[in-house]
Amino acid sequence: MTISSTQAFSVLTVPAFRDNYLWLIHDGTHAAVVDPGDAKPILAALKANGLKLTAILLTHHHADHIGGVPELLQHYQVPVFGPRNETIDAVTLPVGEGKVIDVPGLALKLSVLDVPGHTMGHIAYVREAEGTEPSWLFCGDTLFAGGCGRLFEGTPAQMISSLGKLAALPDDTRVYCAHEYTLSNLRFARVVEPDNVALQERVKVETDKREHDVPTVPSTIGLEKATNPFLRYREPAIAEQLVKAGRLDRIDTPLATFTALRLWKNDF
Repeated sequence: MTISSTQAFSVLTVPAFRDNYLWLIHDGTHAAVVDPGDAKPILAALKANGLKLTAILLTHHHADHIGGVPELLQHYQVPVFGPRNETIDAVTLPVGEGKVIDVPGLALKLSVLDVPGHTMGHIAYVREAEGTEPSWLFCGDTLFAGGCGRLFEGTPAQMISSLGKLAALPDDTRVYCAHEYTLSNLRFARVVEPDNVALQERVKVETDKREHDVPTVPSTIGLEKATNPFLRYREPAIAEQLVKAGRLDRIDTPLATFTALRLWKNDF
């Protein structure tokens, strides 16, 4: 479990399952949890840190993101925020883009973005920068460190739009995604863009973290823009590599490039 702090708040990293990260945002007393796929590690983290749960925030309906909600509600009667365009039984406060949440129990505001692609109703939560502290992004399975989510329900065009919203956030925004997929994603990225020096350096840094059992998340938007092929699909070198690998017939539209890129990653 690791903690990153900003002003009066901290974000506690709670590992779950094989490679999930559950996030506890807290002020030392009260806490909100993002995507609690499993209740037990969250209950343990709350107890170990002397925290009281005051809210649950969900990004999408997949079981590894919502599975722990019923058990948590047995212990804490708290509001459950979730995507307005998905059916999740436990959600009491459906939200979507344009909504600003006052997180119960915390002096914390989070803006909501609609980011469909991985699922049709997927949302993300953004804490705006305060003073010298950067913004935070809780993006579920839309943007990963070095990658992006599979298109289980949405279209490549939707995912392009969603990733564009996230890439428009300030470069120092901390990216709290929901899985430790980074090294696998970067192996693919190096095949796609072998001459990217920033990517080569990132592979070294992230590999060292994992060798010491340190999470590679949070990342930053700036780092993703420099190294993540799913934010860099407009780079000519990536389209050229897709053609060279037989994944694209010819240099075409950015949409065709992104589509081919995501399909290649599915098989990688």
